[in-house]
Amino acid sequence: MTGKRHKTAVVTGASSGIGAATAIRLAAEGFHVVLGARRVDRLEDLVQRCGGQALFLDVTDGESVARFAGAVEGVDVLVNNTGMAAGLTPVSELSEDAATTMWETNVMGLLRVTQALLGRIEASGEGHVVNVGSTAGFETYPGGGGYTASKHAVRAITQTLRKELLGKPVRITEIAPGLVETEFSMVRFGGDRRRADKVYEGITPLTAEDVADCIVWAVTRPPHVNVDEIVVRPLAQATATMVAREES
Repeated sequence: MTGKRHKTAVVTGASSGIGAATAIRLAAEGFHVVLGARRVDRLEDLVQRCGGQALFLDVTDGESVARFAGAVEGVDVLVNNTGMAAGLTPVSELSEDAATTMWETNVMGLLRVTQALLGRIEASGEGHVVNVGSTAGFETYPGGGGYTASKHAVRAITQTLRKELLGKPVRITEIAPGLVETEFSMVRFGGDRRRADKVYEGITPLTAEDVADCIVWAVTRPPHVNVDEIVVRPLAQATATMVAREES
């Protein structure tokens, strides 16, 4: 990839799933990757596969974000991938703790990291911010009030940032996946494997590599091309609640 060999891409939530797959693909495209996550042991294993730099990062902690940003020199691409869901409860039963955890991780975490690195991204002359959102950023579904609210906010921040940076050398992209089989559902259901597996039952879901492919395609377009958003779902999924499942 001509001209990309010495560019730096920062990936948050890089210890597994979409983040890890994206780091591997970006490294293969010639990027120096800086990997941030709380599970540093997993990051170290990933560095063995794709090179780069592994750094502890807790996006819910402002001091952690500041330390992380201080350890990063130039930044060309930021992939804000850290995100999670907690439970699947109706709004009437949604706990403040669960809602706060999702908001701090999905929204404030993205905001903290973006603010900490945006000056360097712009200074690169060909910067790019990729926010990994979700189809939950423009759809709702029963039991998803806390998560969909946070992803609607991610979408709003992304679209606002695009307008605020118009005329500056920074591209802004949102990647909005539907059903992707990663650790996401295991986290949502507190490690309940049966409930997590049921989410993907009877369909072929997206993989982390499918989403990474979209991210890498967007960031490797010519500098004058801004891919505003990519919505990607499994063939068997039309909306959050319309899924064609094969009978077992």
